[in-house]
Amino acid sequence: MSEKIDLKEAFASFDETWTPKVIGEVSGHLVKLSKTEGEFVWHSHADEDELFLVVEGELVLELRDKSVTLGPGQMYVVPRGVEHKPIGSASVLVFEPGTTRNTGEVENEYTVEPANLERL
Repeated sequence: MSEKIDLKEAFASFDETWTPKVIGEVSGHLVKLSKTEGEFVWHSHADEDELFLVVEGELVLELRDKSVTLGPGQMYVVPRGVEHKPIGSASVLVFEPGTTRNTGEVENEYTVEPANLERL
């Protein structure tokens, strides 16, 4: 059963950065919230596209050939296989397949396995 979700309340329920929280599922894809601060790691997802929607703040998606700056209400889809590095201080909604690991093939302190994602 679906419940109405207030994004402002959901973001207020956690303080961790770079640790996605699941707020919904759509046909095997997860809707995640994440707070960002500083720089993430260069990574890619070989088989998955990744949608970033900035709710608050500013997020820069560094790609190998360009930078994409997003503000509130703006979104960008990183195509599968494209290396990217998120940078900024933002509250972000991410939409991607449920099997997507947040750091792709990279293993570091920010890595969260899909099975271990916290659900709000």
